[in-house]
Amino acid sequence: MNPAALYQEKLLSADQAAALVPDNSDVAMGMAASEPPALLAALAARARSHELSALRLWYFHSMEHARATVLQRELLDRIHPHCMFMSGVERALIRARPEDAALIHFAPVAFSEAPRMLSSEIDLRACITTVSPMDRHGYFSFGTNNDYISVAARSAEKLIVEVNPNMPRVHGESPLHVSEVDAVVEHAAPLQEVREAKAREADDAIADHIAAMIDDGACLQMGIGNLPGAVCRRLRNRRNLGIHTELMTPPLAELVACGAVSNQAKKTYRGRSVFTFALGDTAFYRWLDDNPAVYSLPVDIVNDPRHIAKNDNVISVNATLQVDLSGACNSEHMMGHQYSGSGGQLDFVRGANASRGGLSIIACRSTAQQGSVSRIVAHLDGPVTTPRNDVRVIVTEFGHADLYGKTLRERAEALIAIAHPRFRDELARAL
Repeated sequence: MNPAALYQEKLLSADQAAALVPDNSDVAMGMAASEPPALLAALAARARSHELSALRLWYFHSMEHARATVLQRELLDRIHPHCMFMSGVERALIRARPEDAALIHFAPVAFSEAPRMLSSEIDLRACITTVSPMDRHGYFSFGTNNDYISVAARSAEKLIVEVNPNMPRVHGESPLHVSEVDAVVEHAAPLQEVREAKAREADDAIADHIAAMIDDGACLQMGIGNLPGAVCRRLRNRRNLGIHTELMTPPLAELVACGAVSNQAKKTYRGRSVFTFALGDTAFYRWLDDNPAVYSLPVDIVNDPRHIAKNDNVISVNATLQVDLSGACNSEHMMGHQYSGSGGQLDFVRGANASRGGLSIIACRSTAQQGSVSRIVAHLDGPVTTPRNDVRVIVTEFGHADLYGKTLRERAEALIAIAHPRFRDELARAL
């Protein structure tokens, strides 16, 4: 087999490749930095010309490329978003026209379950995603995104890849051979970037509390945003840290670069930082490229609590929107609407709790809406993302509450003590 010749045989324009996607079908789309802009634009053009009348698009975490193409309001009667984790893109569509909320089909599912669901429950007719350029052996890399897409790619009837020279070649499982691909589209475009916002005063206080709980040799899972970044900046003097995380970010990469992370204390994939998707800026993507210190795996492995718990001293840091007085967390629903999704929070809470010496930490600012609303509440306004049975430590800027082994009243008292002082009396009356 000559990989270069096979590549040329499968090379198509974006319009030609998009024509392979049948109407009235289910399609998996790469998420975040792996959204394929040329293919999405071609699919949107087909929908505008009414060549597509019912395309069900399955994905997590959409970004700008999807927003500018397939997730346009005028196309939602033909392209039906089946979103498993809502981002600002879907929220903006709903905010602009609340009556159209039903056009966004939210599918609740744990991130770790998405590969199995897409491969066994959904009849995928096509899968589209961005990959790194092919090597001389005929292999592409899924780059920043292994997650669910590496499984969906092999479950779909048609696999169409958009080769972007800016997509880093990332070491890990699931290398993709050109023989597995039905069509190749070449398109050079900057990868979508996310830059860390400036930390607020409350975030710095929360980060101080969390960093004090993280010792040398800990194995880290961090989410996205300014709070995890603030925590990471406080860990640069630690030694022999490890990384086993859903999301790889620039602050975690900086811990590797400064020598705080060695991954030598890990029990699995020793010497390598494990993740399932990555999101950051251009410098970060260059750091990922051909870096033997990082290792990418499908999300059903990375987020499996049993696999997480194989490592000792796992410290899981996640955010929430609301905590009730029993310790249950709503991390996905706000102001009467779905805000995001369950993602991998519960998986990492359970994995960290089961790890020898591990600890799961859930953090939030004490208030929302410019201080007018308490995030610690008597009753949740939305679904339970992480049940009270699983919640261990809650952190706000006013301190931390370790709920393990406490009665309901003791939990409530501990949580009221870290609520904003303005709301403590009101919460105490709810006991």
